[in-house]
Amino acid sequence: MSKHQTSDNVIDRQFMQPIQIAISKGIDYLYEHQFPNGEFCAYLSPDEQMQEWCHLESNVFCTAVISSCLLKLEESEKRACILEKSGSFLAYEMMRGGLWNFFTKSNARFKAVPADADTTAYTSFVLQQLGIDFPDNKSLLLENTDKNGLFYTWIVLRHTSTFSFLNLKVVGREFKRPFHALFFWLKHEVKRRDIDAVVNANALYYVGLNEKTEVVVKFLTNLLRESNEENSDKWYKNPIVFYYFVSRNYLKVKALEPAKGLILKRLLKKGNTNGGFGRSDLENAMAIATLLNFEHKGPELDNAVIALLAAQNEAGYWRRSILFYTGPSKSAGWGSEETTTGFCLEALAMYKAKLSINL
Repeated sequence: MSKHQTSDNVIDRQFMQPIQIAISKGIDYLYEHQFPNGEFCAYLSPDEQMQEWCHLESNVFCTAVISSCLLKLEESEKRACILEKSGSFLAYEMMRGGLWNFFTKSNARFKAVPADADTTAYTSFVLQQLGIDFPDNKSLLLENTDKNGLFYTWIVLRHTSTFSFLNLKVVGREFKRPFHALFFWLKHEVKRRDIDAVVNANALYYVGLNEKTEVVVKFLTNLLRESNEENSDKWYKNPIVFYYFVSRNYLKVKALEPAKGLILKRLLKKGNTNGGFGRSDLENAMAIATLLNFEHKGPELDNAVIALLAAQNEAGYWRRSILFYTGPSKSAGWGSEETTTGFCLEALAMYKAKLSINL
């Protein structure tokens, strides 16, 4: 072993302790702030840093996202307790056919809003990893595609001959409250045939690569080639968020190699003066995870982790900021300290795993 390698290993060992302390404090925070029913807090707010009004908005998606992040952490008693409670919560919120609505059943908006591919794919993946049974819903998701094979965001009735009887039963929910459904389409910045890039990336991550989903890989890669990632999704308007969700697929979908190069080139330009990436702890955490998903090595990764460690509050959380928006106008969006903390813990756990391999 060379002197340089020995020195690197000493640095890695010194770095492990503050990372583990930060992870433990973050887990403690989530453990103490998880609702009794297993849900995690999510706010709706009009500004990116969520410093104006914040309205508590009960939804399924944020809990699914946080749970997915915690899957990357080493096993512990508190992690297991958190995931057991969140798994029960997510299973309870399931709709007919193994689908999920963004909003919880206790939210007044649940009645008007249809199930969506994003929440369904994300929640299904988490429950699958936790070993919790639910109906096989991949065929329903694959039926919810356009003529090119891209996933529609909303799982609703459309003029098509490919719907199975089960799918018709699922989407027939609209007819139970037609005025609620009509109000939803008229009031909000959504269309029945919406196709959003991050939604497709998340559906690909759950359904997996096959002859039917190959088109999603081409779609995502072409968006990057055209530098159109910021306008490719009504909900996820932040390019770093887009990069993160695409990168999650890379280890399982090597056909995304062209996307890897384009994302890394653009992401590395988004470094900030404190050594991290982007304008928030959330963006920095997602950037770190993206670099690690793409197996990137470089000092900018280490500097971003140092910045993330420095940003953690003494109570164990990281600052809230908007993860995704209500629509293209970005009039409001959802996020919370809990959501940001989930992504920060995932990034640190991934980085810690990388260090462990090098020791």
